[in-house]
Amino acid sequence: MRRVAKLSAACLATAALALSATACGKTSSDDASSSSSGGAKGGIKIGLAYDVGGRGDRSFNDSAARGADKAEKQFGGSIKELTAKTSDTEPDREQRLQDLADAGYNPIVAVGYAYAPSVQKIAAKYPKTSFGIVDSVVDGKNVDSITFTEEQSSYLAGVAAALKTKKDHIGFIGGVDNPLIKKFQAGYVQGVHDTNPKVKVDVQYLSHGQDTSGFSSPDKGQQAAQGMLDNGADVIYTAAGSSGTGAIEAVNGVKGAWAIGVDSDQYNIPGMEKYKSSILTSAVKNVDVGVFDFIQSVKNGKPLAGNNVYSLAKGGVSLATSGGFLKDIQPKLDAAKQNIVDGKIKVKTTP
Repeated sequence: MRRVAKLSAACLATAALALSATACGKTSSDDASSSSSGGAKGGIKIGLAYDVGGRGDRSFNDSAARGADKAEKQFGGSIKELTAKTSDTEPDREQRLQDLADAGYNPIVAVGYAYAPSVQKIAAKYPKTSFGIVDSVVDGKNVDSITFTEEQSSYLAGVAAALKTKKDHIGFIGGVDNPLIKKFQAGYVQGVHDTNPKVKVDVQYLSHGQDTSGFSSPDKGQQAAQGMLDNGADVIYTAAGSSGTGAIEAVNGVKGAWAIGVDSDQYNIPGMEKYKSSILTSAVKNVDVGVFDFIQSVKNGKPLAGNNVYSLAKGGVSLATSGGFLKDIQPKLDAAKQNIVDGKIKVKTTP
């Protein structure tokens, strides 16, 4: 689902990319930063260009990181991470990818749709390097577009919300008002209304246009969720990166209310333990699977390319069952899932 002020000159230098994270400081959503991890000598060198929030966002970027970590553990080598921030310009993103390519990282994974134009440009300049991009389709012989049917898992989240609400009033919070996040909204609302047309769905976006702060502002997520709760909603689904942690915190403060997480199974994410009792489920997007598949293909000498879609039928997206809060409605969720897989339910991608 997200974006980095320019690195310091020292950090932008190709040589600096071989150094440890201490050269540029710790990874955060506010600083263009990097980190490296050592592995078996001679192993694969993985370059990761995160969206805003980076590793530690407990959602989208963390899922990508898990895929890279698994590959590093299995194949040996090292990972180089660079993180975006909301003030990024296109040259910033291009420079980040170019620095990784110049330093010999291959493959390079761009995490987030915001990197699409820069991947298109930089991949053409480095035809011997394999590039992966999450959540966008980029044409190129050396580009693997890793995309997901987010609307399908969101539909199931909508079914769960409609069956669990006691007030027939729920909410959806999107990080940035763009076509990608509207897929989450579309699936969710359709799932709700296919289950119970009487349920009211409040919709709010945290930022618009080129402003990506909605993906990295837990305070905004908390305020939006609190407003919906005050207005009578008792189930809130947030597709907004690390901003979702703020929404979950707000929901946790209201007895009988439920939060629905996104991208990662947020019930099991470190740091979210105190909110577990309020996390009904999460609409999981297995970015880690797509990233690992891509890295493995490069390791095996047969790099994936083209648009590889990870759907509900292929296990690319799913609805988490951690916590056991869905047990009483699981048969209805299983039926809805099967109808999507069989093509009996066509899930919308636009509201």
